[in-house]
Amino acid sequence: MDHLVLFTRQGCCLCEGLEEKLLALDPPPPLRVIDVDTDPELQGRYGLAVPVLALAGPGGGALRELPRVSPRLAGAQLRAWLNKQGVR
Repeated sequence: MDHLVLFTRQGCCLCEGLEEKLLALDPPPPLRVIDVDTDPELQGRYGLAVPVLALAGPGGGALRELPRVSPRLAGAQLRAWLNKQGVR
């Protein structure tokens, strides 16, 4: 099953907000949260550009970064946006 990967960092209000909104969906999508500051490669890649949401294929396959999520999306609008991105 596909799952979402959320690249984030401690103290990022946008990151925390997106994680909360994703977990509030019914049912919530499978989600893995990764703090970019725990890995120098991820820190260099994403810097201050978090939150970044990506879709991992079955078995943790290749990641496909999704377009930036508007912080205004929540609930049914967020679910519709995820569906449009191919997240089932």
